[in-house]
Amino acid sequence: MLAKQQLACRPAARRAVRVEAKAPQRPEGAPRIVRGKCYVTKDNIDTDQIIPAEYLTLVPSKPDEYEKLGSYALIGLPDDLYTTRFVKDGEMKTEYPVIIGGENFGCGSSREHAPVALGASGSQVVVAQSYARIFFRNCISTGELYPVETDVRLCDELATGQDVTVDMERDVLINHTTGKEYVLKPIGEAGPVIDAGGIFEFARKQGMIKTVA
Repeated sequence: MLAKQQLACRPAARRAVRVEAKAPQRPEGAPRIVRGKCYVTKDNIDTDQIIPAEYLTLVPSKPDEYEKLGSYALIGLPDDLYTTRFVKDGEMKTEYPVIIGGENFGCGSSREHAPVALGASGSQVVVAQSYARIFFRNCISTGELYPVETDVRLCDELATGQDVTVDMERDVLINHTTGKEYVLKPIGEAGPVIDAGGIFEFARKQGMIKTVA
């Protein structure tokens, strides 16, 4: 089993170039609260499952290609384990703003297209037990979605399609289907960077980068 997990998480031979997509900015002062259906995955979801290498030719800085990239998010998940598609055939956006993961979410290559694809699909937050550190950093630097951690194995507690709220103000996840609440770890200093739409927009707002008229 361990060998299979390691094989699934080997870095892909092809690496993506650095991208600067235009991530949506959260209105200033708006609470970090996301409610909607959740999509449940398990352990070791790698970047090739999130967005296969064949779609890395899409350029996120181009609006039409950004949207198209989102339509392919999580298309690499095996059909025999995930019978519900994250983005339905013929659709450009997902109906799941919340993704639930297990251990080591986002392992594999360092491609920034992975969090960009999830953000472009309409997802806003991933809640997992742990992340591959490069994926975690890419979520923050691109500003595409919040990578929230928890000690609870939510991927065994929740089911795809359940109505949930991820409240990053109170650090809880509420399952409205069952009425249960689960403790989350604080998003911390990553929050303001993601709020701003990524590291570049955050730096501009802080006066670290001059804005060219």
